Amino acid sequence: LDEEMENEICRVWDMSMDEDVALFLQEFKAPDIFMGVLAKSRCPRLREICVGILGNMACFQEICVSISSDKNLGQVLLHCLYDSDPPTLLETSRLLLTCLSQTEVASVWVERIREHPAIYDSICFIMSSSTNVDLLVKVGEVVDKLFDLDEKLMLEWIRNGAVQPLDQPQEESEEQPAFRIVPCVLEAAKQVRSENPEGLDVYMHILQLLTTVDDGIQAIVQCPDTGKDTWNLLFDLVCHEFCQSDDPPIILQEQKTVLASIFSVLSAIYASQAEQEYLKIEKDLPLIDSLIRVLQNTEHCQKKPEDSAESRTGETKKSDLTQDDFHLKILKDISCEFLSIIFQVLTKETVAQGLKEGQLSKQKCSCAFQNLLPFYSPVVEDFLRVLREVDETLADDLEEAFPSSKVHT
Repeated sequence: LDEEMENEICRVWDMSMDEDVALFLQEFKAPDIFMGVLAKSRCPRLREICVGILGNMACFQEICVSISSDKNLGQVLLHCLYDSDPPTLLETSRLLLTCLSQTEVASVWVERIREHPAIYDSICFIMSSSTNVDLLVKVGEVVDKLFDLDEKLMLEWIRNGAVQPLDQPQEESEEQPAFRIVPCVLEAAKQVRSENPEGLDVYMHILQLLTTVDDGIQAIVQCPDTGKDTWNLLFDLVCHEFCQSDDPPIILQEQKTVLASIFSVLSAIYASQAEQEYLKIEKDLPLIDSLIRVLQNTEHCQKKPEDSAESRTGETKKSDLTQDDFHLKILKDISCEFLSIIFQVLTKETVAQGLKEGQLSKQKCSCAFQNLLPFYSPVVEDFLRVLREVDETLADDLEEAFPSSKVHT
C-alpha cells in the first residue's frame, strides 16, 4: 500500500465516524467493495483499514442491520478472526462487539459464531498468547458479551476443550493440546492486569459468568492446576491489590464491579472444592480481613451527605447514584455470602489466630455481624460458639451488642 493511497483511505476511515458520510459510503456499495478487498487482499494495513471503516459504519443502527443481514459479508468478516495481524484482529473484534451490542442483530452474529467452531480456537489462541493489551481487552469484551447473550454458546465453549477427540492419535494430541477456556482467560487476565484495569474487570466478569453454570465451575476446579492458578490469581488481587488498608474508602467506587466478580468466583471455588490443598484454612484470615474491609468501605460509600452539592443536583445525577448503589449492593450481598461460607468452617485454632493477628477484632466482628444479621443468623450463632471457647468476654460483648445473635440453648 503506497503512502499516498494509505493517507487517502485513512481520511475516509476518519470521516466514516460521521453518520452522513457512513450513509453515503453505504449508498455507493462500500461494504461490497471492502468485502472484495478482504477476500482477496493480503496487505495487512489495507485489511485493517477496511474492517475499521466497516466498524465505524456499524455504529449506526440502520447500517449495522444492513451489514449484519449480508451473509457473505458476515462470513468474510468472521474469517478475519483467523488473521495473524493484531491491528486487523483488533478492528474485527471492535466491529463484532458493535454488532453484538445491537439488540436487533446480536442473535444473527451469535448464531454465525456458533456455526464456526474454529473461532473458539482463534479467540483462545489470542487470549493465551497475545501481548497486545488493546487486542486482549477487545477480545475479552467480545467473549464477555457472547457469554452474557447466550448461555448455550458459553456451555459449548466450556466443553470444547474439555475432551480430546477420540480419533486423534496420542502423539498428535500432545503436540497440539486442545484449548481450554479457563487457562486462556487467566493468561489474558495476567497480561492486562497491570496495564488496563477495565480489561481486568472484563476478564474477571467472564470468570464470574462461567461460575453461573455447573460445567463452568467444574472447568475451573476439576483440574487441580487450573483451580490453583485461578484461586492464587484472585486471592492475590483481593489481598494485595484491591481495597487495601491504606486505600481511602471511596476507592471502592472504582473497584466495586471487579471485586464483586472476584469474590463471586472465589466463593464458588471455595464452596465446591474445600478439600483442595490450595484452600488451606490459613488462607481464610486474609480473606476475612479483605471481606470485612470491603463491607466497611461499602457502608462509607453508601452514606449520603444530607445537604451536599450532590443531593441538590438534578435527576441525571440521581440516576447515576442509583446505579452506583445497585453495584455496591451486589458487592455487599456477594461479600456477605462469601463471609458466611468462610465463617462456617472456622476452627477454634483459626479464631484464636485471627484474634491474635487482628483480623477478628471486636470492631471487625461487629462489622461482620451488622452485615450478616439477620439473614445469616445460624452462621453467626455457630461462630459465637467457637469464639466463646477462645475469648468469652468478647463473645459476651458481641451478644450484648447484637441481641439477635444470642446463641439459643
